[in-house]
Amino acid sequence: MTQMEMARLGIVSEEMEKVAKVEGVDVETVRQKVAQGKAVIPKNKLHKLEKPMIVGEGFSVKVNANIGTSVGFSSLEEELEKAKVAVEYGADSIMVLSTWGDLRAMRRAIVEMSPVPVGSVPIYDSAVRSYQLGKSVVDFSERDFFDMVIAHAEDGIDFMTVHVGVTRRVLEYLRKSKRVLKIVSRGGSIIAGWMIKNNKENPFYEHFDELLDIAREYDITLSLGDGMRPGAVVDAGDPQQFEELFVIGELVEEARKKGVQVMVEGPGHVPLNEIEVHVKLMKKAARGAPIFLLGPLPTDRAMGYDHIACAIGGALAGYFGADFLCYVTPSEHISLPTVEDVREGVIASKIAAMVADVARGNERALELEREMALARRNFDWEKMFKLCVGKDIARKKREERPYPDRGCSMCGPFCAIRIAEEFALETERDLDQSHQKQSVID
Repeated sequence: MTQMEMARLGIVSEEMEKVAKVEGVDVETVRQKVAQGKAVIPKNKLHKLEKPMIVGEGFSVKVNANIGTSVGFSSLEEELEKAKVAVEYGADSIMVLSTWGDLRAMRRAIVEMSPVPVGSVPIYDSAVRSYQLGKSVVDFSERDFFDMVIAHAEDGIDFMTVHVGVTRRVLEYLRKSKRVLKIVSRGGSIIAGWMIKNNKENPFYEHFDELLDIAREYDITLSLGDGMRPGAVVDAGDPQQFEELFVIGELVEEARKKGVQVMVEGPGHVPLNEIEVHVKLMKKAARGAPIFLLGPLPTDRAMGYDHIACAIGGALAGYFGADFLCYVTPSEHISLPTVEDVREGVIASKIAAMVADVARGNERALELEREMALARRNFDWEKMFKLCVGKDIARKKREERPYPDRGCSMCGPFCAIRIAEEFALETERDLDQSHQKQSVID
């Protein structure tokens, strides 16, 4: 039985109780949102999760971190370290997107060690296997589409990206497109290439019922991937992007009928002034399902600093209703990320999520902001380090340029908080003395 099916029957699962406690909400609120499909709790029945998450309407904005190998850079040890660092700095989930090495062994090892949900893109495995056999990356059978989904399900994957909206009709839009970058989705391009080579419909779309049956058996959350997402801000908002979205929206309803949890992926590269309309249109087209955005990146010229561009776009997207942000690292568009890149990417997107939560009036987020303000007022450095995202980074900076008194070396004896505090004390004493004199006169 899936989380959605349990919720509809009035059953409160262990995961519902855990996420309700973390979110600081009544468990009934969680149950209702999951039952309606407006929130999901990704949890494969084979994965023992320590830290389940809830993604969707009314809950805090979550952050996903992508890790994985590529040709020439394939080390299980490095990927395990990336996963560890991602979780340490606050990633709510991890996606394993490896394209080289022993993919299954790597996937299983990461699922086993991960306390948070783990996602994947099964179609990568088919392409990798074909390439390793010396074939074209799209030279695999229709059955391979579903065999790989089953393999990932058996390995304990909690949520999967399936580019089910790349249909023959959508490809017709692409053929007429004036896009600069035709397709930037790796999974989307593999499926499009397979469709063109074999002159067939997308198997994930044509046999969506079979996909739903697999997802329901293991309670896998399907993340309906945006194979036609724009890969440049100048390409945002074109016909094939929205046509794919409308196809996905219809499939959301099909998934809900079968009790399968589902969320919808979105762009991508979007100008800042268009983020609001993209998010709101996605929410409407997806019938209120959780929205999972890559970035979004509001500029293409931040290479080396794309995590900063991602944080800017992500904060705004979160404010307008995005539920789940996929991080971007400083290596985006350049190279395979290092462990340090993963850390930087997670921190940037966590900041974006926090900014969005505060702007949305999330009570837990606002209380944490109040705690930080009080810690600063009281010069409680340990509390400040505990509350911030990069606690060890903040601590290191303070230790590198210390100040012997209560403030920091930025202002030294001219600390505004200290001056205001001393002035306030003097004012209180003056008022107290004035009150005493008045009492004597009376």
